[in-house]
Amino acid sequence: MSAPRVGAHVVRGAILSIALVSSAHAGGPHAGGDTTTRMFDTSAFSLPAANLAMTRRTSFFAGNSFFTQPWVEAPSSTSARDGLGPLFNTNACQSCHLKDGRGRPPEPGESMTSMLIRVSTDADVDTDTLVREGVSRDPSYGSQIQNRALAGIRPEAEPVLQWKTERGLFSDGSAYELIRPILSLEQLAYGPLSPRASLSARVAPALVGLGLLEAIPEAALLAREDPDDRNGDGLSGRANRVWDRAQQRTVLGRFGWKAAQPSVRQQVAAAFAGDLGITSRLFPDSTCTPSQGECRRAARGDTPELDEGVLDLVTFYVKLLGVPGRRTPQAVAVRRGEELFGSIGCAGCHVETWVTGQDPNFPELSRQRIHPYTDLLLHDMGEGLADARGEFTSEGREWRTPPLWGIGLVEVVSRHTRFLHDGRARNLEEAILWHGGEAQAARGAYTALTREERDQLLLFLRSL
Repeated sequence: MSAPRVGAHVVRGAILSIALVSSAHAGGPHAGGDTTTRMFDTSAFSLPAANLAMTRRTSFFAGNSFFTQPWVEAPSSTSARDGLGPLFNTNACQSCHLKDGRGRPPEPGESMTSMLIRVSTDADVDTDTLVREGVSRDPSYGSQIQNRALAGIRPEAEPVLQWKTERGLFSDGSAYELIRPILSLEQLAYGPLSPRASLSARVAPALVGLGLLEAIPEAALLAREDPDDRNGDGLSGRANRVWDRAQQRTVLGRFGWKAAQPSVRQQVAAAFAGDLGITSRLFPDSTCTPSQGECRRAARGDTPELDEGVLDLVTFYVKLLGVPGRRTPQAVAVRRGEELFGSIGCAGCHVETWVTGQDPNFPELSRQRIHPYTDLLLHDMGEGLADARGEFTSEGREWRTPPLWGIGLVEVVSRHTRFLHDGRARNLEEAILWHGGEAQAARGAYTALTREERDQLLLFLRSL
């Protein structure tokens, strides 16, 4: 299948220049197979797949234009880009995924931009809704706090984030500090939250390699499931089963912090709906709750507001972002760190290598040997990271193993080193130290390493 058709109103806003990259075969493992790029500056996460044909790049950059440019209130003369709100978190995808990178918690006095607050309740809900939505919503605020709104409409609330310090010791006696987020909401505009509601902060993840992860055969992922730990390795990974809105059936979940979305296309449409307040064929309903009368009375755009062709273009763009190759993979200290990564148990969940299946619509992603360092499965990460929020079949203590490719470039691209689902880890070492549950043994082994060995393992991670 060819790339999404680009209409005249689309290419007018597209970015038609491209940073050329050298061959993906220029030294070191090719993290994304033939999609691998070799540019390691602030644009490292924003390049097209290295094997993307020139004839398909117009669609890539048209998708990029809809991803980066702000959306506006409807009705507007900019009809291809209107429908924002009435309630929203941001007015552009790029605002959360700056340079297609990772979000972070706000600094003191700063509004949340690349982080949002999920809301859950343990209230009873009918089975049909739970199957299709995956979560129980707060009756007044839904499942996500939207802290911005169009003129004349009150934002739902202002999130407040504070930090609590926790201290510990490595086996060699050296000290470390961790910080735990404490969430609250101020200026609740539509009444109190349900007394059974809980809050969970989520930062925007980096976007590289999503198309390749979607191309991993389902059978290969399911072959690694071991929910009862029958092999006795202490790991009990399992797949999330989620509702596919296009197919109208339950399928394997792959994307999001709890693997609650089945495909890149549905993930993109869900972000348009929840983060920008823009409806689509997959998410046709407004996020305004019955308590939010002014929101429900606000002017709307087309029904749905997001054109299918535009959704196709943004999906095409996200799926075909190239994966940056590794740096200095042959350095002695990096190789030693890689050995330690395997020997202490990290590779049990962060599985290095997969081979993608065949997809006639995306030949660039087909039959690629890739190195994302994830199994895409849910694992119990312990009470320290638990958020009391289950999504579909996942539970509050469970999180999908995040891919690690590109993690060493986060500081270059995103200008910070905040990790984990809520950005509580201020560096890679703190991210490791928050591991619990099934990862407790690996965490214990890490704390028992010498300082030199810990540095070597961190060097390996920064080479990815």
